[in-house]
Amino acid sequence: MAVAMAASRSLRNLLMRRLTVPAQQDFSVSLRPMGSAAQEQASRAAPCEASGHSYESLLVTPAEKHILHVQLNRPDKRNAMNKAFWREMVECFNKIAQDSDCRAVVISGAGKMFSSGIDLMDMASNLLQPEGDDVARISWYLRDLISRFQETFSVIEKCPKPVIAAIHGNCIGAGVDLITACDIRYCTQDAVFQVKEVDVGLAADVGTLQRLPKVIGNQSLVNELAFTCRKMMADEALSSGLVSRVFPDKELMLDSALALAAEIASKSPVAVQSTKINLLYSRDRPVAEGLNYMATWNMSMLQTQDIVKSVQAMMEKKDAKSVTFSKL
Repeated sequence: MAVAMAASRSLRNLLMRRLTVPAQQDFSVSLRPMGSAAQEQASRAAPCEASGHSYESLLVTPAEKHILHVQLNRPDKRNAMNKAFWREMVECFNKIAQDSDCRAVVISGAGKMFSSGIDLMDMASNLLQPEGDDVARISWYLRDLISRFQETFSVIEKCPKPVIAAIHGNCIGAGVDLITACDIRYCTQDAVFQVKEVDVGLAADVGTLQRLPKVIGNQSLVNELAFTCRKMMADEALSSGLVSRVFPDKELMLDSALALAAEIASKSPVAVQSTKINLLYSRDRPVAEGLNYMATWNMSMLQTQDIVKSVQAMMEKKDAKSVTFSKL
């Protein structure tokens, strides 16, 4: 018995030495500070969540000074839009609209694609089993539901901060509704756009049919895409005006989108946000009405100190990016 116990202890000690010695050799900790390149790589690998922006379906991170990066963050579900998404997008962009430190936004999709559209499995109970005792009450319920879903993307348009969509891979169904509410759209060469709703037995009802004709200015093409649900590839998206630039891969696209956001964020926030508001107002109205609104708007905005600062920098031949503008 004593011999067996001694043998057991010897075996255990041998195993412990085998397990601990390599660990000490291979996993030594270096206390040297990381270089800037390593720090940037580590920062990208583990992005820091923006204060006040904690969501189930979105990841919001501060990308650079005055810039927020909003990611559709359900990569294992192909960024399908579940119940939480439709609620959280409204909350997120209402907060961004009121964030005086934010001047531009980039929105993208985590994982292999931008979005596969609505999560039909998660949303089935709302859509296929609506509440109500009769046709009138069911109709009231569905109208309210659709209106709330529409606000999920309208809130992007209402946000005075410019929003840049960075699209890679598939952008299907409600994904197209989302990007048409954005101000600028970039995509990768592998991007695929598809107005998919007719294939699942319904008309697109949260923005595509209203915004896409204004975005690309070709009603015949819009009709073709919406009636047939055919795919639009990146080259056609560029030539039709749906996107303004196409990139070979996601990383380069995101870098360019963030660089564009930084360029916008360096400008006067009074000027940039006034421009967005008036572009959208004039889009849906006659020229004369748009001009009248512009005159009323600028009778107060022309009194900003941003004009004085910008003109002074120009006269002194300073870089416009060196001008410091107050928060808005």
